[in-house]
Amino acid sequence: MWTLVGRGWGCARTLARWATGAALGPAPTFGAAPESWPTCRVYSSAEFKEKLDMSRFPVESIRNFSIVAHVDHGKSTLADRLLELTGTIDKTENNKQVLDKLQVERERGITVKAQTASLFYNCEGKQYLLNLIDTPGHVDFSYEVSRSLSACQGVLLVVDANEGIQAQTVANFFLAFEAQLAVIPVINKIDLKNADPERVENQIEKVFDIPSDECIKISAKLGTNVESVLQAVIERIPPPKVHRKNPLRALVFDSTFDQYRGVIANVALFDGVVSKGDKIVSAHTQKTYEVNEVGVLNPNEQPTHKLYAGQVGYLIAGMKNVIEAQIGDTLYLHKQPVEPLPGFKSAKPMVFAGMYPVDQSEYNNLKSAIEKLTLNDSSVTVHRDSSLALGAGWRLGFLGLLHMEVFNQRLEQEYNASVILTTPTVPYKAVLSSSKLIKARRAVQKNMIFIDQNRVMLKYLFPLNEIVVDFYDSLKSLSSGYASFDYEDAGYQTAELVKMDILLNGNTVEELVTVVHKDKAHSIGKAICERLKDSLPRQLFEIAIQAAIGSKIIARETVKAYRKNVLAKCYGGDITRKMKLLKRQAEGKKKLRKIGNVEVPKDAFIKVLKTRSSK
Repeated sequence: MWTLVGRGWGCARTLARWATGAALGPAPTFGAAPESWPTCRVYSSAEFKEKLDMSRFPVESIRNFSIVAHVDHGKSTLADRLLELTGTIDKTENNKQVLDKLQVERERGITVKAQTASLFYNCEGKQYLLNLIDTPGHVDFSYEVSRSLSACQGVLLVVDANEGIQAQTVANFFLAFEAQLAVIPVINKIDLKNADPERVENQIEKVFDIPSDECIKISAKLGTNVESVLQAVIERIPPPKVHRKNPLRALVFDSTFDQYRGVIANVALFDGVVSKGDKIVSAHTQKTYEVNEVGVLNPNEQPTHKLYAGQVGYLIAGMKNVIEAQIGDTLYLHKQPVEPLPGFKSAKPMVFAGMYPVDQSEYNNLKSAIEKLTLNDSSVTVHRDSSLALGAGWRLGFLGLLHMEVFNQRLEQEYNASVILTTPTVPYKAVLSSSKLIKARRAVQKNMIFIDQNRVMLKYLFPLNEIVVDFYDSLKSLSSGYASFDYEDAGYQTAELVKMDILLNGNTVEELVTVVHKDKAHSIGKAICERLKDSLPRQLFEIAIQAAIGSKIIARETVKAYRKNVLAKCYGGDITRKMKLLKRQAEGKKKLRKIGNVEVPKDAFIKVLKTRSSK
């Protein structure tokens, strides 16, 4: 961004025309010129805004914390109020989800990406640096939460005063508890008519063993008692345990890709100091880079002279390849090697889908887009795949169906990529009459353990194909979000499997060909046909949707054709004339059906994935 400075409106207007023509970036902003500056000069934002001196924040004045909660309990609203109270942003009525920067977050009204903001707060005459990380609340983005906690010493556990403790409240508490972080319970939405903060206090004390007098009751929407949250952060969350005199040791806990500057890494410094011009080494790739810029997020990028141990900020070091920036990597100074930090446990995908470019000529562009987006969302697993009908593509693993939809939406919005999503593919071993093996699924209960009076652990042996589609979503729905799920590979077993084709007017849709168990073929085929019927747009001809095993049709649905009233011009007369018109119309539609093509909309593939009946 550029700031245009000049004495007089005419000068600034001239500069604006010149800058726009010179393509210096987004629309310029206008600023008043200090007396010592020459007339009509263009300054970058880095020059116009003095760099922050982070050395004035000793370790004991730093607090690193995350806001965690169940979805829609008010995390982002609380973050907005904290930004306002610390003067980070101006207090206006438009401050809604300020840290939700992605278009998909604004459209859906949920947080899908953890965002960092450094707040400067004066308490009793002492200046504090508060590094806040706002995290997602939906279970599909829990990996964002676990990564964010690695850069923190405490959390604000937000609970809705009306809803009380819910699934992700429990899950996030245990993530913080296992990481040995300080937990500050915050009961939000006390302004609601049906709010019952006393009941929620008792829940928190019973489930989490946190005394009720430690709970802070607030209304983030109205700003009621929010200042006490900042006081609690300073008093209850300890400063980071770091050593600034030791060699640099920085953890990369998140990153984004900029077309012009390369990888922008979000780092938490555990030891040492880093500044512009330093040569650093990646513990993962062993490559050396020169630091081009360091800074903090306030909540936008604000360059600083240096970053010190205990602080959280961003670092740009000329990493042009997304493969070079690994989440969980440790950065250290050249010729000063250190013991790498533990990093992060890999996310375990719950939903799989094939992804292909609409046109194979766009393969390389889509590959680049997926690589850049997975840099920002490292919970997605990517494996190369190919299809006879669709060509080269990828098999992607997601943490849930919402995660998959958001990833697809971000590809379209941020990278203008158009893709085809197909049903999941699972490897099988099939024993044929010959000795040839090709890549060939019901559940058997193995164990049941009562953990306590309220929780039970069930252990089953599942075929993989039973769980990769919507099993996890169904489990969460049936248990109101309280059940959790994990799995590990148990090898191959023999099963009676059949290949099921989906036909549109007799033509096989290769993207929907799947392998199913013989006993469930009819129900699965019927469900897919019904969903396709609801998803396909009507045509001028009839569309027959069929599920087939070999030459046997096991399910069928029909999309009726648009029908023109050819009898409208007939007023009375012989019936044979009407029959002739109707016969001619039927012959025309029959001919059109033979030559007409049926295109399956992209969103139809996602709808087919949700095979659980909604009836």
